[in-house]
Amino acid sequence: MSKAVRLSDIAARVGVSTVTVSKALSGQKGMSSEVRTRILATAQEMGYVKGEARRSSVEKRTGFRIGLLVAERYLGKYVTFYAHLQQLVAAEIAAKDCVMLLEGISLEKETATVVPDIIGDGLCDGVIVIGKVAAPYLKMLEQLGAPTVYLDFTEPAHDADAVISDSFYGSYMLANYLYSLGHEHIGFVGTLLATSSITDRYLGYLRAVMEHGQEVREDWILRDRDRVTGELDPEQYFVLPDEMPSAFVCNCDLAAAMLIRKLRERGYSVPHDISVVGYDNYLYPGFCDIGITTWDVDTREMARRAVHNLLHKLRGENYRRGVVVVSGRLIEKESSSSIQKAIQPINLLN
Repeated sequence: MSKAVRLSDIAARVGVSTVTVSKALSGQKGMSSEVRTRILATAQEMGYVKGEARRSSVEKRTGFRIGLLVAERYLGKYVTFYAHLQQLVAAEIAAKDCVMLLEGISLEKETATVVPDIIGDGLCDGVIVIGKVAAPYLKMLEQLGAPTVYLDFTEPAHDADAVISDSFYGSYMLANYLYSLGHEHIGFVGTLLATSSITDRYLGYLRAVMEHGQEVREDWILRDRDRVTGELDPEQYFVLPDEMPSAFVCNCDLAAAMLIRKLRERGYSVPHDISVVGYDNYLYPGFCDIGITTWDVDTREMARRAVHNLLHKLRGENYRRGVVVVSGRLIEKESSSSIQKAIQPINLLN
């Protein structure tokens, strides 16, 4: 059986981009009539068959085919929040009698803006993108014209639908919770601009610090991951300052668990010496031996709204367009406690 012809094969033969080929085959604008004719002729010559025609009768479905794109950097060696969110989206898609097609996006494909197979080959009707990817990649998806919903991030440059948790407010409430326990010196853990969620959580923390008239210290803002790859690394990052705050707001529970390990290695007790709070209320069992005070994200509602909005978009129905913010709640656990002594920064050199 001969190998199916892909859009990239046609693009290489004609000498244009895969996006241009996709547009030509779907009747979109954006090229000269000459280029369009060459693409169509080459596709016919090579025996290209659209994804719809390639599917057998066994694969026919009553619902839509929903593509799920996830950057591989979010699915690293740790069982992540995004893996959990992906499972919830899959369950929601199945409950709607639809079919899910999952594709991971490698850093190489993201950097080179390679068209996803599930879109370029016409295998899906619409797409949900979980976790922020590079702006040029999102621009390419927009040019392909597939109905899209972003999940857990927004992109100001594109007028796209998105579903996010209330990162700003959640982090703001976590910081205020620590202030209510008597902490006056609070740090933040998260690499700024690595994701829009981390940045929003930093800004929520920043607002609380400013409202309490406290100093914003750069040495108390700890990086936790590589800004490009997104890989968390407790060896390279989580660099503790000489003068320590009495509490930290972490951008996620995984970062909080890594920080707790780092603090213990340096002789600190959590929460007796330093309180730590996280975000997401999701951590793989056994990764931390104490419960982490956190902001509980309603992931099930986020998944439901993302699928719900995409289906309405595909059906041409009215729905709440733009960014949907899903609220959460603070969950108090073992990693935080009130200050029992004079509130002073802790000096590692003492």
